Amino acid sequence: MKIATFNINGIKARIDALPAWLDEAAPDVALLQEIKSVDGGFPREIFEERGYNVETHGQKGFNGVAILSKRPLEDVTRGLPGDDSDEQARWIEATVMGEHRALRLCGLYLPNGNPAPGPKYDYKLAWMERLHTRARALLATEEPVLLGGDYNIIPQDEDAARPDAWRADALARPESRAAFRRLLNLGFTEAFRARVQGPGHYTFWDYQAGAWNKNDGIRIDHFLLSPQAADLMTDCGIDKDIRGRDKPSDHVPLWVEIDA
Repeated sequence: MKIATFNINGIKARIDALPAWLDEAAPDVALLQEIKSVDGGFPREIFEERGYNVETHGQKGFNGVAILSKRPLEDVTRGLPGDDSDEQARWIEATVMGEHRALRLCGLYLPNGNPAPGPKYDYKLAWMERLHTRARALLATEEPVLLGGDYNIIPQDEDAARPDAWRADALARPESRAAFRRLLNLGFTEAFRARVQGPGHYTFWDYQAGAWNKNDGIRIDHFLLSPQAADLMTDCGIDKDIRGRDKPSDHVPLWVEIDA
């Protein structure tokens, strides 16, 4: 089963590019972030006619996450537990049945947190604490679990073309990286780094200052796999070339293949 995560930076802006990538890459499941659409405004027919089941957790103009799946989705839940007052649409979960077993998929759009320090950064760290609590509960099920999405975290210096430029940024501050390591230390495997080592691998290039042409990128989209899911992983990669196409998102898809 091929599962991808893709921050599309607006479904309206990617109304042609996203279906084109789906037709080419043919993921069984796609976790989407920043759909920037209310649920009723999401163009589900475009994806349903391609054989995808569609589940969304939308928000007008901002945020928003979705799951597209060629297999039935069960037990869909929306919103990260731990703060009933949080109205930002950043989390969606569902169970998908493979040929041999069920997978619990969690699509997330972690807060950016800038400017840091400040209230937005406090929200980011508090959200990550809630994520830690939810991740620990999911691990306790001892089932294959995948946490995929835009984490807005640069885990290490090698994950940025110019690490010094990000020292004070919320994506690379020590507290952010420590919170990400705490997730890994629960027992999760960071899928891409389990397969590919070394610098020069990115999932985001800013629209400004010719970042794409300079390959001035950062790696902030990740899959974290529970031990049961990590045992089933057969491959993981980044569809980098998508960034150079017409009307691209500033992110590109990351995908993982699971023997499910």
